[in-house]
Amino acid sequence: MFAAVAEGAGPKRGGEALKLHRAAMFGEVSNADASRQTLAKPHVAKIGTGFAVITSNRVPRPDCADQARRRGGARNRADRVSHHLTAAQVAGLLAAARQAGVIGLPLNRMTTIHWERAGVPLAGMVKATGRYTDLVTRFMARRGHRTAWICVHENGPRKGGHCHLLLHAPAGLVKALTGQQRAILKRITGKPYRARVIKSDPVGGKLGIEATAPDLHAVNLARALDYLAKGATEDAAALLALHRLDGGGLVIGRRCGTSQNIGAKARKGNA
Repeated sequence: MFAAVAEGAGPKRGGEALKLHRAAMFGEVSNADASRQTLAKPHVAKIGTGFAVITSNRVPRPDCADQARRRGGARNRADRVSHHLTAAQVAGLLAAARQAGVIGLPLNRMTTIHWERAGVPLAGMVKATGRYTDLVTRFMARRGHRTAWICVHENGPRKGGHCHLLLHAPAGLVKALTGQQRAILKRITGKPYRARVIKSDPVGGKLGIEATAPDLHAVNLARALDYLAKGATEDAAALLALHRLDGGGLVIGRRCGTSQNIGAKARKGNA
């Protein structure tokens, strides 16, 4: 299962325990010399998504985890509202994350965009995220790189409307990409960048970890996915063995999505 790894109590290799990467709000683990860990099942406290969901093909087929038309899945409508992720949506996101690894585009970067702070109203948040992923995809394509991504929208009393993105970014392109983030946001909102609107970090806290320590990257990705799934329903938590539930808040339009290359149709074609 996507079990949480407690600091100092997780799997060990060569006498070293995996340690929590404290800089990451979704609870990454870090170990510079962990390349082939045997994952034990430690005690789980309010977190954990179920490792088997992403490593197994036995996943419920999602109804609307993928985006519409060019971006895959259920269409975005202003009159479509939700407060939680469904079990089918969570399963679809996890399957998409696994597919990203299969096609050589492992999700290795966690990005959070606080759209309300950027001046985007709740009703425009989903459209803004779609524009952001489109511009980032084009940015990478112009430099000869592909990407894959999954996203979840949330809303809360303190953060307001915001989205969490897990995407693939080649290590050699990260500096250029992060340098363009503010310009991309300004292009979307038409307003000057405000501090703390966007936060973007490598999964595992280190660039290229998916290549240098793939097993460690898998553990960190599991924890990042656990964080993205925290807005699931109680039924979804029971079905998929989720332990971290924090409420998703009111979202207008599509609650979650994936890039087309790891969406339901792409996965079905590779089955």
